[in-house]
Amino acid sequence: MYCQMDKSGLFFRFWLKGVEMVFLFLFLTCSSTVLASDDIKVGMSVALSGPAQALGKGMQLGVDTYFDKINKSGGVQGRLLRFVVLDDGYEPKQAAINMRRLIDDEGVVAVVGNVGTPTAVVTVPITNEKRSLLFGAFTGADLLRKTPPDRYVINFRSSYAEETEAMIKALRKQGVRPEEIAFFTQNDGYGDAGYQGAMKALKAGGFANPERLSHGRYTRNTLNVEAGLATILDASVTPKAIIMVGTYEPCAKFIKLAKQDFPGVQFLNVSFVGSLPLAKELGKDGDGVIITQVVPHFDSSLFGVQEYRNDLNDFNPGNSPDFISLEGYLVAKIFVEGIKKAVPDLNRETLVNAIESLTNLDIGIGISINYSKNEHQGSHRVWPTVIRNGRFESLEW
Repeated sequence: MYCQMDKSGLFFRFWLKGVEMVFLFLFLTCSSTVLASDDIKVGMSVALSGPAQALGKGMQLGVDTYFDKINKSGGVQGRLLRFVVLDDGYEPKQAAINMRRLIDDEGVVAVVGNVGTPTAVVTVPITNEKRSLLFGAFTGADLLRKTPPDRYVINFRSSYAEETEAMIKALRKQGVRPEEIAFFTQNDGYGDAGYQGAMKALKAGGFANPERLSHGRYTRNTLNVEAGLATILDASVTPKAIIMVGTYEPCAKFIKLAKQDFPGVQFLNVSFVGSLPLAKELGKDGDGVIITQVVPHFDSSLFGVQEYRNDLNDFNPGNSPDFISLEGYLVAKIFVEGIKKAVPDLNRETLVNAIESLTNLDIGIGISINYSKNEHQGSHRVWPTVIRNGRFESLEW
């Protein structure tokens, strides 16, 4: 009997030990689940395929790099940043699907660094409908810059209007007459945004009816530039400058063809073109081509740019610095400052409030970043560059 009791007691102790182990396993599992669910989930919808993929991949790389840096240091008050990136191919229909998936299914606190104006045409209404922040989109279109601003749309970069205004002022300073300026643009909201900015600048300078100027167009996600070039060739005045609002592949093809007919013309591109991909596509035909930038040169000695290069090397070695990933990095840097101000009460509303409260923020690029309820664009600075011998040099206008 004693032996039987001893054996049952031993069994009972083993049984208790087993229960302990089960509860310990469940505790650890639940703890890890809580930690995972406490991550800060951030979304992005960009072109990771198709003709504009270099732009999407560049923005993803820049944001990834800064988020990796923050996560390595323990996150924001112990909460890690989880980055969910979806491919939209630079097509509005897919961008709309991605946006709803990110907000509704993935439960992101914000969408950051989306690329493109035609995609923004559909994603901006969704972000306003869902009351979920769209921050630092890679587009300078006016539809993201309303007066007063949409509460849930906050930008970092200068507008296309500001970029093309800088071009017009520089050309006029050089003695180029308005009638000697032509335009080549993508036939959609992106092309329209840059073109309308130039129209406003010309009118502000006293030139009446600038819409009469030669204007060639091409269809998004194609290389069908010949008809646009023919329109400019048919103009009564030979242009001395062609302002271009497009992506790198069609713009490169246009420049190569146009140089045969206009050997002395200046080609000027807005930042969205994708500077390094454009230079690569152009090769020897790139000399003298101008691109306005909304960030400093990626080789700059500015503290924030040096930090970007160091972090890119540390967290994504093998990737060369460029203007696009630098912009993504700076967007992420500002965004995280907003997150820091909103934590521990982080949600979609407190995040917007936090970013609107960022003033005199120094991110190391030589200017202060300022937001408010009525100011949803952090920077109004344009940095012109020119291609010389296959490399980008800063340009003084």
